[in-house]
Amino acid sequence: MELINKSAHEFTDISSEEYRTYRFVDGSFTINRPLSLSVSPSGGHRVFDASGRSHYIPTGWIHLEWMAKAGQPNFVA
Repeated sequence: MELINKSAHEFTDISSEEYRTYRFVDGSFTINRPLSLSVSPSGGHRVFDASGRSHYIPTGWIHLEWMAKAGQPNFVA
């Protein structure tokens, strides 16, 4: 799946991740096979995944967890 971005947001390649889970006080949300990430000045995350879904995660999460794919970097710029 290819990201088509016609916004002013800049995206970082996070395709090295298997998944990422955002934890909130009242629950959590997991995105499988994330491909691209844009972080807003407000702290919100825009994530594009391999199934073509676009996600917006607002500020307020208390923990972020991800798993790198085998042989891939644990952290990307």
